[in-house]
Amino acid sequence: MAGNKAKAEDMEKTVEIIRGDTPGTEWRFPVLRFSGADASAPTAYLQAALHGSELPGVAALHYLVPELERAEGEGRLRGAVTIVPQANPIGAGQHLFLQHMGRFSFHSRSNFNRDFPLLADTDTSHLPRDDAPIAAEKRLKARLVTLALGHDLVLDLHCDDEGPSYLYIARAFWPHMADLAASLGSKAVLLWDGTSDAAFEEAAWAPLSALPDEDPAWARKAATTVEFRGESDVSPELGRADAAGLYRFLVARGTIEDGRLPSLPEWSGTVTPLANVEMVRAPVGGAVLYHVSPGDHVEVGQRLVTLLTAPGEIGGETHVTAPQAGMILTRKRNRLARIGDDLLKLLGSKPSETAKSGSLES
Repeated sequence: MAGNKAKAEDMEKTVEIIRGDTPGTEWRFPVLRFSGADASAPTAYLQAALHGSELPGVAALHYLVPELERAEGEGRLRGAVTIVPQANPIGAGQHLFLQHMGRFSFHSRSNFNRDFPLLADTDTSHLPRDDAPIAAEKRLKARLVTLALGHDLVLDLHCDDEGPSYLYIARAFWPHMADLAASLGSKAVLLWDGTSDAAFEEAAWAPLSALPDEDPAWARKAATTVEFRGESDVSPELGRADAAGLYRFLVARGTIEDGRLPSLPEWSGTVTPLANVEMVRAPVGGAVLYHVSPGDHVEVGQRLVTLLTAPGEIGGETHVTAPQAGMILTRKRNRLARIGDDLLKLLGSKPSETAKSGSLES
């Protein structure tokens, strides 16, 4: 349920309250709303930190809000905008032995960005409310979907371990969303079809999924997962730059009027279907020594990683090589790997022999 309404100038703030699973507990998260002046202009919903430890998007929204306030005060905010700066109070509060663990639920062990309700339309009246007898994380997901659906532009702000800014985009939205890639300076776009994992992005896309590819609605709508570089890339400078990119996109789509900005450059990054992404995994456990960095172009057979299984001993190294030529997109921060752990994402030019249905990562 919503409570504690407050209004500062034109921005309205409400606090969503998610009842806990045991007596005396609850979680809260703020929702910031800007009404806009034109009911026909594109509306936008932006949220961050669905994975509680992914904070570049939080910083970006922190610096975007004053720009929205300024645009609204000057009469330049045309479409309504909803901002959820920290979308997952449950994950934000999960710590174990001084380590923050915000990706998976301690309750169910499931990824917080999976198993969202997929609806055929934008009617959310039958989604579970906060008094429903189900776990808090499911009620949180239902509430986030309720907040987002009905908006034309839905951006879910995440980050990877180490890497550049890139986007996940449903194939039907491409190339209509090249303006977002250009606005954010994204280095790559990963195109997906139905994934069956029901991430938040897919929940935002689901009501449109039955539209034919030629329907003009695709050009007006947008739904995506934005990956703002790596978990450690959080600073005032990066936050302001990312906020400026989000602002430029809202201007490009007509949600905000701002004649001071130059036209967007043509985007020329890498577009790769999910099936062509090589998830390079550790064949053994050990210390991880990378030979490549995000953005590097590699050839088939090139050494990517050395794993130290028995340091100082003959035969104590295991080398991992590129299964095909392509560009290194991301790599893991953790330098200790277990057997089967993801090490790198490599964007190839042909389908991966190890590609599987669903999301790239757990």
